[in-house]
Amino acid sequence: MRRTFLLEIVMIAVAVAFLFPVYSLVSLSLKDPGQISRSPLALPDPPTFDNYGSAWSAAALGPSLVNSTVITVVSLVALIALGSFAAYFLARVQSRLGYGLYILFLLGIVLPFQLGMIPLYELVSDLGLIGTHAGMILFYTGIQLPFTVFLYTGFIRALPREYASAAQIDGASHLTAFTRVVFPLLRPITGTVLILNAVFIWNDFFTPLVYLGGSGFETVPVSVFAFVGQYVSDHGLVFAGLVLGALPIVVVFLALQRYVIKGFSSGLKG
Repeated sequence: MRRTFLLEIVMIAVAVAFLFPVYSLVSLSLKDPGQISRSPLALPDPPTFDNYGSAWSAAALGPSLVNSTVITVVSLVALIALGSFAAYFLARVQSRLGYGLYILFLLGIVLPFQLGMIPLYELVSDLGLIGTHAGMILFYTGIQLPFTVFLYTGFIRALPREYASAAQIDGASHLTAFTRVVFPLLRPITGTVLILNAVFIWNDFFTPLVYLGGSGFETVPVSVFAFVGQYVSDHGLVFAGLVLGALPIVVVFLALQRYVIKGFSSGLKG
């Protein structure tokens, strides 16, 4: 009993430590300058939403949200399509070629992409894609594809081969068996792939700063960074901008979080 009680105390303390920054962020965003100077940690009394309207206009978050959404959604579609197809081949083909390709994908996870930033930038520049959505989508698809293939491969290996084999006996091709039979079974790991890649792409700051800086297609982190630097003395406005920038991906994460653990556990079980 004592051990359980101490464990609960520790877990409560950890939860408070993680939730306190979130509370401070939201609380300060709902206060006017007078409330912040008097009692920065107290609850807003009364709360004001004026900071959110001002931050939305001053940071030009509308176009930035559109840019981030387009880049994230299209990149996710490409990653799920390419990653699932590639993983199905690697998981089902028992050959040296399949094993060698799988090792190459693993190397893509181990090696940091920062090592190739200059060659990648030159490649995107030679293609004429600097400052475009297409350049960012191409970059994120290539960078995140090894991790996506790794997750899908582990999950597909845990699936019985009989599902696809039965469809092929009935006359289905490999493509039809995958799209009609296997892919619907990948829903848990697809949720995991979606949320992990979405968080990475949405929150990435350095790459959009380099590839999209000054183009008019800046993503939310770049716009918020510029906004914070301009209004650093107005804490309520700054924190309101941070909340608006983080809110979409937080909502997506909360909606799909159950798939993250389910996808990982299913793949590890296999």
